[in-house]
Amino acid sequence: MAVTVKAFSELTADELYDILELRSAVFVVEQNCVYQDPDGIDRRSLHLWIQGEDGILAYARMFERETEEDTVQIGRVVSRIRHGGYGSEVLKECIRHARTYFHASGIFLEAQTYAKPFYEAQGFVQTSDEFLEDGISHIAMRKSL
Repeated sequence: MAVTVKAFSELTADELYDILELRSAVFVVEQNCVYQDPDGIDRRSLHLWIQGEDGILAYARMFERETEEDTVQIGRVVSRIRHGGYGSEVLKECIRHARTYFHASGIFLEAQTYAKPFYEAQGFVQTSDEFLEDGISHIAMRKSL
């Protein structure tokens, strides 16, 4: 499973379209959550995904956390095919790039509460109580590097 990694400026129009299409299909349509997905953060993010014959199978973005030195944030983690291992592969690559590309000492993310075991399997720990983000229950999680 090869993971593609590109900065925003390196994305082709088709790649960007496919990324936004997957995120919209899952986060807006499937989860029935109306929110502004293109939020400006994409422009300063590193984008990681696994490409399949029928499009992107899993995706995540990561960026430097402005409020914490040496910490990156992972977001928009999404998998078209659940329980296929694609999301785990993208997350592992995010962790690797946090070390090698960003030289970070820690990773922060806001996980949908149901996905807590998925992130715990990669060494993330819950650091907050549950909170609502766009009407969906989330928790903050961190991983030290």
